[in-house]
Amino acid sequence: MAITRDQVLHVAKLARLDLGEEELERLTAELSEILDAVSKVAELDLADVPPTSHPLDLVNVWAEDEPHRSLALGEALANAPAREGDLFRVPPTA
Repeated sequence: MAITRDQVLHVAKLARLDLGEEELERLTAELSEILDAVSKVAELDLADVPPTSHPLDLVNVWAEDEPHRSLALGEALANAPAREGDLFRVPPTA
């Protein structure tokens, strides 16, 4: 499956890429090779292969979400470089 020069130009325009003539020719050739490689999957007999979103089972590695005691205000603000009342004081942003 080959990709045309016009298709590469269209994709470049969508991606807001300004391609030179040499880049355009090179990308057209490279994308055609990629599409040829991907199209080989269509030649496989996948009738007995169930559709999957991941090749491996997903396992949740996070700890259980359990409520805990919150930090006291003094603990939360203990390492603040500057404090204004019960709030962190930060420099203004532009």
